[in-house]
Formats: sequence, structure tokens, C-alpha cells
Amino acid sequence: MPNNSMTASDYPIAEKWPEDVKGSRGKPLPALTMEAVIDGSVTIEDLRITSCALVNQAQIASSVGRHALAKNLKRAAEMTRLSQEQVMEIYELLRPGRADSKESILQVSKKLREEQQAILLAEFLEEAASFYEMRGLFRKRY
Repeated sequence: MPNNSMTASDYPIAEKWPEDVKGSRGKPLPALTMEAVIDGSVTIEDLRITSCALVNQAQIASSVGRHALAKNLKRAAEMTRLSQEQVMEIYELLRPGRADSKESILQVSKKLREEQQAILLAEFLEEAASFYEMRGLFRKRY
């Protein structure tokens, strides 16, 4: 895979650079065979998307002017550092009527920024908190 940014000419990455597409345990794409699954040498960790793969896809999207998609892919790359539990907590928090207040979302945003260095995800939550406040989407207390 080239050391510089990916462009449309690198798409699809799995076909153009199969040896460089790797799972979190470092197995390259060609090693992900049915035989390897059967003998147990391939696990679910080998099949999960990596931050690197998402950043590469973001670079390709950006190179063709799909900047919103690129930003979403970069945010997803940050999310690969989170546990499944953290992802589900954020999902639940962002469902309308589930968060108590703007501050409750901003607390999670701050934690993501400081502990996970998930800047884009933190910014997304901050933006959501403002919109939720504007639209009155916080949990109603009677």
C-alpha cells in the first residue's frame, strides 16, 4: 500500500492491496480463508474492521469530494478504540428522550476527548447535545 494518502485509484482496497488489508491481529486478507476459520486460526478479531481500514476509506472518499462520508469514516475509526459497551452506551444516550440533560451528553463527550482521544466523536456528541437542547429531546421529568 502506498505510504501517502489513498485516492480513488486505490479503490477497492481489498482488490488493489489485499496483502495490506489486515485485521487487528495482523492477518492479511488472503489468510482469511474458510480452512483457517475451520481450523480455528481465524477468529472474529481477524474479521473486525480496523481504524486503519476506515482511515484509508476516508482518504478515498475525501479524494473524490465525499467529505461528509470521509468525516463519518474518520469518526468510525475513532470508535474502533471503544469497547462494545461504550458504543452501546453512546447509542442509548443519543436516542431521543434517553439523556437527562445537555450536561449528561457533554460529560460523555469530555470523557471521550480526554480518555480516548476521540475528538471527532466528542464533537459529534457536543453538536448533538446542542440540537437536543434546542428541540427539547431530553428525558422529561414529571
